[in-house]
Amino acid sequence: QVQLVESGGGLVQAGGSLRLSCAASGISFSFYSMGWYRQAPGKQRESVAGIAVTGSTAYVESVKGRFTISRDNAKNTVYLQMNSLKPEDTAVYYCNAKLSTVGSTEAYWGQGTQVTVSS
Repeated sequence: QVQLVESGGGLVQAGGSLRLSCAASGISFSFYSMGWYRQAPGKQRESVAGIAVTGSTAYVESVKGRFTISRDNAKNTVYLQMNSLKPEDTAVYYCNAKLSTVGSTEAYWGQGTQVTVSS
């Protein structure tokens, strides 16, 4: 059974920091690309950051220079360090694991963790 369990969300003032964690089980973690997505009320879910099996990373423009995604394959965990948080970062943050092979894609989601940034 595949599980992605996020933690680390909460309430923080603007300018503060949070570190999200996503612990994976039931998958061969090191073979999966990992990502963080977020969904604010009334908005579509958007990709925030991703990290490939090679360790290469990508970010949505709005978080570049503020957020850092990393992974620890020994702990089957992906992290999102969020600094200089803004009220517009308020959302439910979801962890995603994806494995793409020729002709198929496996993808799994966590249950989400709420991040609220007060002004």
